[in-house]
Amino acid sequence: MRPPVVLVLASGRGERFIASGGQGSKLQALLAGKPVIEHTLAAVRASGLPWHVEAAAHPGMGDSIAAGVRATADAGGWLVLPADLPLVHPESLRAVAAALRHASVVLPFHQGTRGHPVGFAAEHGPALMALSGPEGAAAIVRAAQPLRLELPDAGIVTDIDTVDDLARAERMLERARNP
Repeated sequence: MRPPVVLVLASGRGERFIASGGQGSKLQALLAGKPVIEHTLAAVRASGLPWHVEAAAHPGMGDSIAAGVRATADAGGWLVLPADLPLVHPESLRAVAAALRHASVVLPFHQGTRGHPVGFAAEHGPALMALSGPEGAAAIVRAAQPLRLELPDAGIVTDIDTVDDLARAERMLERARNP
């Protein structure tokens, strides 16, 4: 059985980040001296799972997911991971991938809050490839009987949308380094 591909979505415009006072792309904003996206990609690489970055400009999240799934159409499934989750742990990616053996859609949660990556089995490939618009894959999730996977990783819910989010992530990294 082919493993799922981690589909890193890096094509958003980051409008909330700029509106909050951020300069340029939130994915290139420095977090502990490295761009946000580099933290995310380090976790993806450390997971050992195959991965694909979808960075081309698309009108909506659904379009980005569809393009990424088309580019990796032979995958054993997909873990949809926005690139602005720099604190996600590799273990969380592996846990969602493993849970796809038991469900066609996996929704990770941390302390009751839904996070990412959302896992999709290969059977959802055609529907994922047909997505468009800003809603992403919400309709596919609603139509499935998703497995709710509680994870101990706050990184699955720590996205960078504003300058304040970036500062919060910096504090979390500092606490992790100096407990």
